[in-house]
This record gives sequence, C-alpha cells and structure tokens, in this order.
Amino acid sequence: MKDLPPAYFALTMATGIISIDAWNFQHRWLAMGLFAFNLVAYAVLAVLTAARALRYPALFFADMIDHRVAPGFFTAVAGSSVVGAQFFLFMRATGVAMVFLGLGGVLWVGLTYTIFTAFTVKREKPSLETGINGGWLIAVVATQSIAVLTSLISRDVPQPFRVELNFVALSMWLWGGMFYSWIISLIFYRYTFFPFSPGDLAPPYWINMGAMAISTLAGAQLVQNTMDAPFLLSLLPFLRGFTVFYWATATWWIPMLVVLGAWRHVFRKFPFRYDPLYWGAVFPLGMYSAATAQMAEALGLPFLAPISRAMFVLAVLAWAIVFAALLSRLLGDFRARRA
Repeated sequence: MKDLPPAYFALTMATGIISIDAWNFQHRWLAMGLFAFNLVAYAVLAVLTAARALRYPALFFADMIDHRVAPGFFTAVAGSSVVGAQFFLFMRATGVAMVFLGLGGVLWVGLTYTIFTAFTVKREKPSLETGINGGWLIAVVATQSIAVLTSLISRDVPQPFRVELNFVALSMWLWGGMFYSWIISLIFYRYTFFPFSPGDLAPPYWINMGAMAISTLAGAQLVQNTMDAPFLLSLLPFLRGFTVFYWATATWWIPMLVVLGAWRHVFRKFPFRYDPLYWGAVFPLGMYSAATAQMAEALGLPFLAPISRAMFVLAVLAWAIVFAALLSRLLGDFRARRA
C-alpha cells in the first residue's frame, strides 16, 4: 500500500478492454470471467489507493506533483470508464454506467487541473529528458475514455439528453486530440534529440499507440451516433476523416514500438521483470483491436476485420504473460515474508 504505483489502475484498463473485445467476438465466457476479475481488481485498487491517501498523505500527494509518476493517476479515470462500459455492454445497466461516468468525470476534472497546475507553478522541475515519458499520454486515454462511455450511454437515454451527451462526448474527443498533439510532440522530441537507454523505454511508451486507438474508438462511436444528433451529422466528413487519421497514426506506431522493444530486450538484453507499468502496454493492444473493429463497422471497411481479430489474440496472450508474471511476483513476495 505504501509504495502502490498511481498507474496500477492500468490493470483494470487492460482487463476491461480485453473483456469487451471477447464479448464483441462472441467469447462470452471469457468476457464475463474477465469482467468478474476486473470488478474485484477495481475494488481492491480503489480501497488500497484510498487507504494510501489516508495513511501516507505525504507520499500520495508528492506523487501527484511528480512529473514522472503523476500522469499515472489518470489510469483511475480510464479504469472507471472501462468498468462502466462493461456494465453497459454486458448488462445494459445504464444507471450503473452513469455512476462510473460521474466518478470518472469528477476524477478527470480534479486530476487534470491539479496535476497540470502543479506542473506549471512548481519551482523545481526536471529536464525534458528525465521528466516526460509515454505515461503522460494516459491523460489522453482518460479523456477519450470519458468520450467513449458518454457516447455509449447517450444511445440509451431519451431526447433531448441524447444530444447533450453526444455534445459532451464530442468535446471530450476534441480535447483528447488537443492533449495528444501537445504531449506527443514533446515525447517525439525527447526520442530523437536526447540519449536513449533501454531503461528509458518503459512499457507505457505503448500508450503512444493506445491513445490514438481509443481516439479512433471514440470517433467511430460518434459516427454511429450521427442519426441521434443532427449537429453530429453536419460534422460527419470531419468525424470520419479524423477517425481514420487517428487509426492510421496508431497503426504507424506499432512497427516502431515493436522494433524498439526488440532493441531493448533482444539486442540490449534488458531483463523482463514484472512491473505494474506493463499493464499499460497490454491495454493498447486490446484497444487497437476494439477500435479497428468499431471503425470497420462505422465506416464500412470489412477488410479490416481480420486485423482486429489478430490483435485480439495478441492482446489475450500479452495479458496472460503479464498476469503470470504478477502471480510469480506475489508468490515470491509471500515466500520471502515466510522465510
């Protein structure tokens, strides 16, 4: 509890999106099993995070203003939204989904204006080389997760609230794109103009792709909602164009990240050890699968369907590997305590 990483809600993000993928591919037993696991994981992490804030407030709030770890708090927003989406898709529990949407929205507002204000006004700041990493893009994922859940819920509420919810979803979608353009510029600059060691290539760099994948998913859902919101219909060419742009950007990142991963672990022989941040690498794989399937349906591009299914298989495999590493770590810690 004392050293709980703020980004640990990435576990619920990764598990939740793979569960949703399984549901969409008609693997209902896998979807519901992961859903049950995700509810337990979310509850445990929520209790541990709250207990850490109460028992170790100095450490908790120090993390919230630390350039290197503070963006990890946004995983709580995305994790809440993903669990809300599971309730909506699996059980059509709109009321429960709205509770998670409200929780995610409150967290998003609080964290956005606390963390970025602190980064702005604090006197001692790290250099760009040491202060920024792919984890910053979790702020984008959190923003787009609100857009995704809002657009889903809008389909099950009466007018005029349906139009209003779609306007909120559109605004969040645009804000997410704004955040990505700012942050990815700094990350790419750090990539290309500063020394890069294997230890610098932390797993959250996969969020470079995942942030664009969830932006694609949100855009595809807005395209599907155009018949329920006339103002969205007037923006249809813009929505379609930017959805494809986001998907293309996510796709561009995949070979780059694979090559960098091979350089890290194969050529530079950086050891693979369990790290909670690896859940931040699993999530983008599942999200890319979901986003590709949704875009293929919304834009009438059936030839993309095999890509979605292949990425789903990879996401399940990655989840299983990281989960096995987690169990091994917990077992090792238990044995060490007993000894």
